[in-house]
Amino acid sequence: MSNGNRRRSRRKYKLRYDRVIAVALVLIVLIVIITSCSKGCSKDDDDKNTETQSSVVDELTSGSDESADATAAEGDTAADAVAATAAETEYTIQSVEYAQVNMGDLILVNSLHPYTFAEGDTNLVTVYENRSTCYSVKDNEVMLDSNVITQLNTFMEAYYAATSNTDLRIITGYRSLEVQNDKYNSGLTDIAGGYSEYHTGRAIDVGIFPEGSDSNYYSPDYSETINYGWFNENASSYGFILRYPEGKESSTGESSSTYTYRYVGIPHAVYMAQNNLCLEEYIDQIKSYNSTNTLKITNGTSQYEVYYVAANVNDVTDVPVPSTMPYTISGNNVDGFIVTVTVA
Repeated sequence: MSNGNRRRSRRKYKLRYDRVIAVALVLIVLIVIITSCSKGCSKDDDDKNTETQSSVVDELTSGSDESADATAAEGDTAADAVAATAAETEYTIQSVEYAQVNMGDLILVNSLHPYTFAEGDTNLVTVYENRSTCYSVKDNEVMLDSNVITQLNTFMEAYYAATSNTDLRIITGYRSLEVQNDKYNSGLTDIAGGYSEYHTGRAIDVGIFPEGSDSNYYSPDYSETINYGWFNENASSYGFILRYPEGKESSTGESSSTYTYRYVGIPHAVYMAQNNLCLEEYIDQIKSYNSTNTLKITNGTSQYEVYYVAANVNDVTDVPVPSTMPYTISGNNVDGFIVTVTVA
């Protein structure tokens, strides 16, 4: 090859190298541009994704806020309910004279705890003049506390509605100290004056007097028959208990009786029937409850809370009672007071 050809060959080679460099520079520029575009697109996508995520977050946050608001509202409602309940169960203090320990529907009278003839404990009225037409009474001298007669009428009306029976008669009601002592001294009873349930005006003897029978006919065995059995089975729903049930002789100190009933009030009679307790056992058991730990009793749709407060022997007793719910206070004729609250 000649020198001229070599020079041309070198020139041609040099030109190709320049082009390579130029192409390389172009490629570099293109790569930079593409990378920039790619980053720009990526950023746009990221922005879009961010916007989408933000939207979702907003929705979720909005939902959470709404849920939180709803929960807060529910919480407020629950709090209001709790506050309302708390307000309903707020207690105030009622000062009760010690003498009242011997008064009320839940007083216990037996050989260990004599009845105190306290003025104001009963409002004695004749059964004959205040009874309903669903039962009869021995004579117009039989008396009971007026509230007991009201409850007895409701009880007897329910008994008649269930059995269409008017054979029941009230034989015995209130007895004075003198009358009880006369019966005791003549051997008609083993219970001396002062220790009898009949002093309370809340105890009754029930007999059977079928229509057309001799006026002196008296059968205490009504609880053994279907019609008369309804009376015993449903007595507690009207506040009455069988005062001397069979199997409780060691607690009552008396022989069992199928016909002597005592009014103590609905929640107490219901609880005693449900738990097979006589009055002595119930009075003892209720002492384990106080205003912060109440005995809760349900009777149908009605709810009650019951608790005990020990009496201050030397002074008045501060008895905590609910400020916004109905309640009653009864002495137990032993050592304290029983508060009965109607919750619902």
